Amino acid sequence: MRNKKKMLVFPLVAAMSLSMVGCGSTEGTEATTGGDSETVVASSDGNWNYEEGTTITMLIDTDITDTGILAVCDLAEEKLGINVEIEYRPGGTDGDNIVKTRLASGEMADICGYNSGALLSALNPSEYFVDLSQDSNIMDRLDETYASSVTVGNATYGIPVCASQAGAVMYSKPLYEKYNLEVPQTWDEFMSNCQVLQDAGETAVIGSFADSWTTQVVFLGDNANVMNKDPEFATNLAAGTTTYSDSEYALRSFEKCTDLTKFYNSDYLSTSYDDACDMIYNGEGGHWICLTQALSNIYELYGDNSDIGVFAVPADTAEDTRLTTWMPTSFYANKNSENYDAVMAFMEFYISDEALDCYTNVILPDGPYCVKGYELPDNAYPAVADDMQKYFEDGKTGLAMEFITDIKGANCAQICQEAGSGQTTAAEAAEKYDADCLLQAQQLGYDWAQ
Repeated sequence: MRNKKKMLVFPLVAAMSLSMVGCGSTEGTEATTGGDSETVVASSDGNWNYEEGTTITMLIDTDITDTGILAVCDLAEEKLGINVEIEYRPGGTDGDNIVKTRLASGEMADICGYNSGALLSALNPSEYFVDLSQDSNIMDRLDETYASSVTVGNATYGIPVCASQAGAVMYSKPLYEKYNLEVPQTWDEFMSNCQVLQDAGETAVIGSFADSWTTQVVFLGDNANVMNKDPEFATNLAAGTTTYSDSEYALRSFEKCTDLTKFYNSDYLSTSYDDACDMIYNGEGGHWICLTQALSNIYELYGDNSDIGVFAVPADTAEDTRLTTWMPTSFYANKNSENYDAVMAFMEFYISDEALDCYTNVILPDGPYCVKGYELPDNAYPAVADDMQKYFEDGKTGLAMEFITDIKGANCAQICQEAGSGQTTAAEAAEKYDADCLLQAQQLGYDWAQ
């Protein structure tokens, strides 16, 4: 691996040391052009041709865990002879501004790491990024739910940087075994399980309200169920023609927040995310509704999480239950790159089984990969390989709302915390959130009728 260093100057950001890592891309066959010409490498299907030793650039943000990316780049350099120089930018608003500025100025890297979902459309991707929809080597690999999150109009632009995660119910397998409980398929069955645990003196549901962001996962994690029953809800919400109060299915998400109040641990208001990780691992609570990124945190703390299972936030019927997924950051190919063929070869390689094996050898996933046909490694977390993967295979997944529309009230966590702690009813919470969404829409320039 070639290690290089490059300093980038970011506005409004303190100076930081950034590394550029040389690596390479895509398997191929070599063909010489004769004489002293440089070796040309072609992909196995003959579509991409580039000089061995070609260097391409990649821009990612500092919030991404880059260990897996670097490992794949090393493997790609070994296999294909493409060097990848990685540049780092900050996350958040400052990082967004850097991406937009570099796109507008024509100074974007060959590959841009950026959000999947609603924020992509704000970049005007048709002007800057390669439309992958005609590349069967890529499209045949992408999970449909993921592909929808990187599609604008009829064009698909991204490939997943890493695995997905979900907003779901983590449960204690030992407690389920002790009380002969079955994984619930409906919300009523879930409530029944909670009642059994509470009656036995157990904490039925772990509340970690000290970290307020966790309080909204019940609400957000129900979105796939909402969209399954009302497929036009997000479109109508963005158009200002419906609200959470208007939709019986969206209102149901707030009702689920209030349903849980009586089942929380007595100190749920002061229990933190880290406390909850300890509790679910040690069987001190039957359930915890959170993002499945917690699986990695638990694994890092204890070296094991095999006693933790995962199921989707249940709908009112088993047939309607869907797993709400958070899509990973995506890689987008710069359509104006001078190294187009090398970039496309790298993009195809990155989602190959060989590259994914390399990635998972370094970082175990918190959810299934958004790549069809890829088998998770034998040491994958059981909650991912045994529980979550089945939802993907059965086509029973859906996106979190933030990947469909940029309408999300800034006070969502606070509103969910109030509902979950019994301070407001579901209807009151929905009304508050509707007002919050209206304010967000106005700030984004949406023309909603008052």
